[in-house]
Amino acid sequence: MSESNPYEGVVVLVIEDMASVRKLIKSMLIQIGIRTVFEAGDGKAGLDEALKWRPTLILCDVHMEPVDGRQFLSNLRVLDDRKIARTPVIFLTSDSNRDTVTFAKENQVAGYLVKPVSIVNLRARVDAVLKGLAMR
Repeated sequence: MSESNPYEGVVVLVIEDMASVRKLIKSMLIQIGIRTVFEAGDGKAGLDEALKWRPTLILCDVHMEPVDGRQFLSNLRVLDDRKIARTPVIFLTSDSNRDTVTFAKENQVAGYLVKPVSIVNLRARVDAVLKGLAMR
């Protein structure tokens, strides 16, 4: 990370089934200084992209078809490549269902961003996750 751009070298994968939401989040990430952002439209494509690009952080919608965020996270966490399996995931959702929250905690979700996502909340959550990674 450089002083001029604290997000230098950060790679983010956005997994979201609604293209307009995906593009908006990508645009906000670029506005805060993250230059490398990849996209996927569901959990299956997201897993393929995670394996291909090895992101620093993943932002993942919970409710998608055919592979939703919960299934994506389960599939990610059991990968043989431990570095990818432990990639921080932030759920994008308006879902506060107890089962989803419990699942997220049990599978080490790095946090929630409630839709509609604001750039202030996005930056705060990304910064918190990156700070946690730096402390590892």
